[in-house]
Amino acid sequence: MRLTTSPDTFPVLSSRLFFSCWLALVMDKSTLSMQDLFKRLNHTGISVDISTFSKACKSRSLSMFEQLYRDLLVRLRRELPAKQLHPCPIDSTVVSLTSKLLWAQGYHQVKLLTCLESGCGATEGSLINFGYDHDANFVGDMLAAIPKNGLGIFDRGFAGLEHLQSAAASKQYFLMRIKSNYKLVFEGDEGLVRVGTGKESGQYRVVSFCDIENRAEYRLVTNLPGKGEWLVRDEEVMELYRQRWQIELLWKFPKMHLKLKRSMTKNENGIRMQLYVTLIAHRLLELVAVPKIWGSKRLDKLRYLQCCMCQEVSYVHWLGKLLVSWRRRVWPLELCASVH
Repeated sequence: MRLTTSPDTFPVLSSRLFFSCWLALVMDKSTLSMQDLFKRLNHTGISVDISTFSKACKSRSLSMFEQLYRDLLVRLRRELPAKQLHPCPIDSTVVSLTSKLLWAQGYHQVKLLTCLESGCGATEGSLINFGYDHDANFVGDMLAAIPKNGLGIFDRGFAGLEHLQSAAASKQYFLMRIKSNYKLVFEGDEGLVRVGTGKESGQYRVVSFCDIENRAEYRLVTNLPGKGEWLVRDEEVMELYRQRWQIELLWKFPKMHLKLKRSMTKNENGIRMQLYVTLIAHRLLELVAVPKIWGSKRLDKLRYLQCCMCQEVSYVHWLGKLLVSWRRRVWPLELCASVH
């Protein structure tokens, strides 16, 4: 991972320090605000102040974050088999903006849409939208984000007759859940079903199944082949849709552990930076290797990194060193040795 901007470009706050501050804000759970971070930096020899950082968040380009995002994607995708269909769940998450300064600018929420490669944990084609636009308006952008040999899996929030037509016309494989109130009519001998009515209706392969426990019906539209050498059976289509849940787990992790629910800045550019850094941190946790005893999940890796970073400054280690020092001054050396 390289930061291409020269440190001489911003002598007061270099690109490396700027990115490091953002990464600390996102990944360090002991840092709850900018004030916490910069108090710590200022008292440990780094003389950058919070106002300089805030101005940089408002004025600097996103290109550095976008480049790091793309570089990490390349590293993650190297491990994927080239000739295999990869399920790619697609969904959005909403971050509420509570600052009155943002409300005055007309920003009440920001929506982050992304395509997740289940095989490697990479997030592709991430799209940031300020406002209340419906997910269905971004079907075209998300179809373009599906990688080669990928299967885009959409929830019913993206469903719409006109969007089904554009998805079917694309060269990408897709699997989309449609609403239960759409009219379905069987037509022809090929097993195709006409979905909807009017000019926007169309013929598609429809796979239906029921969840008896939750009393829910699922209607799935797909362009996966239903016959021939590359046949994908109805049962396999159902199992592929189940993998959409992986992207719900993706949103759960940054909201719980990478502070995605809380905006650190009060301007649009800074919020975009925070969202990019959150995705970058998520990718770094996929790539980093930690001792096996800690585990292999993202949360295990994050806990290991936080342990390494706070080992010299946590209350546990500080108190331990303090007690050892006190014992050596008060107790006989033989007693100290027996305590250890």
